[in-house]
Amino acid sequence: MAGVVVVGSQWGDEGKGKVTDYLAQQADLVVRYSGGNNAGHTIKFNGQKFALRLIPSGIFTTGEVVLGNGMVINPKALLEEMKYLNDAGIKTDKMHISDRAHVTLPYHIEIDELEEEMRGAASIGTTKKGIGPTYVDKYDRIGIRVGEFINEPLFKKRLEETLAFKKKQYPGLQCTAEEIFEEYKEYAKVIKPMVCDTGIFLDEAFQAKKKILFEGAQGTMLDIDYGTYPYVTSSNPGANGVPSGASIGPLYLTDVVGVIKAYTTRVGSGAFPTEIEGELGDYIRNAGNEFGTVTKRPRRIGWFDAVVVNQSRRMASLTGCSLMLLDVLSGLDTIKICTAYMLDGKEIHGLPSTIEELERVEPVYVELPGWKEDITNVTSFEELPVNAQNYIKKIEELIHCPVIMFSVGPDRTQTIVLKEVF
Repeated sequence: MAGVVVVGSQWGDEGKGKVTDYLAQQADLVVRYSGGNNAGHTIKFNGQKFALRLIPSGIFTTGEVVLGNGMVINPKALLEEMKYLNDAGIKTDKMHISDRAHVTLPYHIEIDELEEEMRGAASIGTTKKGIGPTYVDKYDRIGIRVGEFINEPLFKKRLEETLAFKKKQYPGLQCTAEEIFEEYKEYAKVIKPMVCDTGIFLDEAFQAKKKILFEGAQGTMLDIDYGTYPYVTSSNPGANGVPSGASIGPLYLTDVVGVIKAYTTRVGSGAFPTEIEGELGDYIRNAGNEFGTVTKRPRRIGWFDAVVVNQSRRMASLTGCSLMLLDVLSGLDTIKICTAYMLDGKEIHGLPSTIEELERVEPVYVELPGWKEDITNVTSFEELPVNAQNYIKKIEELIHCPVIMFSVGPDRTQTIVLKEVF
C-alpha cells in the first residue's frame, strides 16, 4: 500500500504536471483533491502537449482517475476537457467523480467578475473562473453538490432556491435558473455514470494494496490558511488538503513530494520578496516559458526562496523534493538563493502572517557561482557541472529536505530520478 502526494511548494506553476505524469506511470490510479479549472497542468504525451485543468494526469497512463470531494467542478468545463482528450484519442471512461464535490455554475463566474470589479485597485487577481464563490457557497452551506446535480428534480429545486438567494446578495446577476437548468441538466446526464462515493472507492483501492498518487493543484503559498493571504486560492492545495479533499485518513500517505523550481515564480498580485525585474527577469521568463497554462499571463520571476519552501516543507511534511527547470539558469554568472528575511531589523525564517509585513521584508541572499554548460542532455547528477551540483546541494541544506529528482528540460526523458517513491 502506497499513497504518494505531489504538491507544488511555491506559488504554483512549478512543473507538477511533469512530475505527476512520471509518477503516474507507476501508480494504479491518480487522485485530484482540491481546486477547480482555475489551475492547469501541461503534459507532454506521445510528442503532443496537453493542457489539463480538471482531469488528473493519470488519464494518460492507467486512465484510472478520481476527482475528489475537495474539488469544485464546472461540468461544462469538464465535458469540454473530456472532448479535447477524446478527440486526441485519449479515453476518459475510467473517471470517478465524488458525489460530494461542489458544482461551479454560471452565477459563480458572474459573481467572481463582479467582486473583482468591486475591489478595484485591491483586486486579488483571480482567474474569474468562479472558484472562490463556489467555495464560499460550500462554507455558507448553500452550495450544490454533484450528488444533487445529477438528480434532475433535486437540482432544479436547489438551483431555483440558491439563485434566488444569490440575487438578493448580488442584484446585478443576469443569469436565470431556467436557462442554467435547461443547459446543465444535459451535462448532468453525461456525468452521472461516473459519480460515486470516492471515499469508499479509495478505501477499497488501498485495502487491495494499490499504488495511489494524489495530485495537488497550484502551490502551498496559495493555501487559504498558510499562504500569502489574502492573495491565495480558496482551498488547501498542499498535502494538508488530502485527507479532507479525498476522504481518506492521513495514515494512508507514505510520501510527499514537493515540486520546486530552481527559481521562483508567481502569478497575479501579492508580495514577492525575491522578485527579479528588468532584463534578467525577462530573460528567465522567456527561457523558462513562464506564461500561464490557463490564462497565458506572464509570471513574475524571483530567485529561489528557501523561506517559502521551508514553510511548505513544514506544512506538507515533505519527504523529498523534485527540482524543476534547472536548465533555465544555465548561462548566468552568479545565482542567488534567499536564506532568510529581515523585518524591522530582525532576521526571520518564516513568512509573517500579515501581507503588510511580508511586503516590507528584505531578502537575505547567499550568492553562488553559476555554470555556462548546456545541461539539457545530462542523465545523472554526476554529469552536471560542479557549480550546478553545488547549487542543488545548497538548496538541500537550506530546505532540510533531499532533492530526489531534478529536471533539465521539458521532456519526460529529461527528468533524472535519484530516489524512487513507489
